[in-house]
Amino acid sequence: MSISFEKALGIHQQALSFRAQRGEVLANNIANADTPNYKARDLDFSAVLAQQADKQAQGAFHAATTHERHIEADGFDMGDAALKYRIPFQAAIDQNTVDAQLEQANYTENAMQFQASFTLLNSKFNGLTKALRGE
Repeated sequence: MSISFEKALGIHQQALSFRAQRGEVLANNIANADTPNYKARDLDFSAVLAQQADKQAQGAFHAATTHERHIEADGFDMGDAALKYRIPFQAAIDQNTVDAQLEQANYTENAMQFQASFTLLNSKFNGLTKALRGE
């Protein structure tokens, strides 16, 4: 009997990938807090989750390959649908939309959610390892 990692791990593997990509976007916002005309961006988790649920329901979760040596890709396709511009609470004189405190709070929250997803996946892998060993 084979183990299906997709069924065992569920969506948590893709959620971990999403959190890593969101961390990159938020870090980019923080790094450009003083750049004139920079527009802050963020990933919308609910939009990505809905998009992936639709793909999974249609059975088109995997990327198409155009050559026999291409490796099939799994995971979230972030695309531009999930990457949104942030609307500032207060306009800046230099047209920068980054609120450094808000970005740092979002980055910290995302890091905690990443750690929670990672801990959950780690416990699932430990459980699978114990099941394989017969413990």
